[in-house]
Amino acid sequence: MSTRHKPPFTRLARTLLAIGGSLLLNATAQAAGELKLYNWSDYMPQALLDKFSAEYDVKVIQDTYDSNETLLARLKSGVTGYDVAVPGDYMVAILAREGLLEKVEPNQLPNFKHIKPELVDVYFDPGRHYSVPYQFGTTSFMVDTQVYQGDIDTLAILFEPPAELKGRINVFRDVNDVINAALRYKGFATCNANRAELKEVNDLLLAARGGWLSIMSDGARETLVSGDAAVSMIWNGMGLRARMEKPSLRYAYPKEGLTAWADNLVVLKGARNLENAKLFMNFLMEPENAAALTNFAGYTAGVEGTEPFLEEKFKGALELDPPADARPAEFVPPCEPEVVRLYDRIWTNLLK
Repeated sequence: MSTRHKPPFTRLARTLLAIGGSLLLNATAQAAGELKLYNWSDYMPQALLDKFSAEYDVKVIQDTYDSNETLLARLKSGVTGYDVAVPGDYMVAILAREGLLEKVEPNQLPNFKHIKPELVDVYFDPGRHYSVPYQFGTTSFMVDTQVYQGDIDTLAILFEPPAELKGRINVFRDVNDVINAALRYKGFATCNANRAELKEVNDLLLAARGGWLSIMSDGARETLVSGDAAVSMIWNGMGLRARMEKPSLRYAYPKEGLTAWADNLVVLKGARNLENAKLFMNFLMEPENAAALTNFAGYTAGVEGTEPFLEEKFKGALELDPPADARPAEFVPPCEPEVVRLYDRIWTNLLK
């Protein structure tokens, strides 16, 4: 992730930006209407939608989808009527390339000043011409420390586990998460088309499979909390909620690395309520509103200044605030079609 900052504004530019943002908000605040949101399930508190509706007299209608690929398939099939959606980082890049997003220049909205600097020049939307951060986090795994008291900050836990953990490991049913973890454990690059290295990854996964309990994403938290699994791949916010139920669980920051992800708010091509969509973008960049998302979903907001509005359980939580010596998480851009085909072969072998 790039931490390069945008060049400083001149005084005139700051003035024009403020005037433009004010005109936008004044215009949209006066225009009652609708906003149609297409989102992941259980990812937006109704209270926050009600707050937006009350402030701007805009009725919000929300539908849900279950994967980035479902979102892409529906949009490419001609489904219309939605104004905003919440795709993951790599899907923002794909949707922009496919011409399925409006280039609304959210970097010119008044509340863009709150965006965390490291989330401005991101690989999937450098400078933020299409998107604003929604929530972001990491994909790693958790270990029940009542079962295993050794070092958990290594991917060896998944691929060459100690005896106490064999047969009690769940990994995600996600080709990229699993193969990227295996590549990191072997010290290989992600988005990898090297056939010799991929053969090593294939062999590693087939050998590890015998020590796994299951390969599933839905139910990952539940299987840890119930004790059926002592290890499971998990997203950091889901991990935090699991620890709230079972304090012996600990989120790992493997020395070999882990994946970063970011969900983002975008405006879909042909949005009928374009100005209300921009207003909603600006609304979610307000620190208090971004904190409400974190308090509901359990992930990290993409804006600064949320701390005073966060519930106590989120402040300083290991799942959201990595240790100072942890290896930085890595965003993985979409791989080339050849790499996707090679990964699919490995995944098919694993699931046989």
